Amino acid sequence: MQNEKWVLCPVCGNKTRIKIRENTVLLNFPLFCPKCRQEQLINVQQLKVTIIKEPDAQTQSR
Repeated sequence: MQNEKWVLCPVCGNKTRIKIRENTVLLNFPLFCPKCRQEQLINVQQLKVTIIKEPDAQTQSR
């Protein structure tokens, strides 16, 4: 049997509606948490979830 686990929200720590297995690979996946209603970009490989931090927008100079 394959090992499975629920993806936890990186902000509030609650379960999301996504379940992953050992062979699941997600790149730039928009993870939405139904409880805190926030969306985060994540990568998943071999049951390891990493959060993608996007750089803040910089103002353009004229």
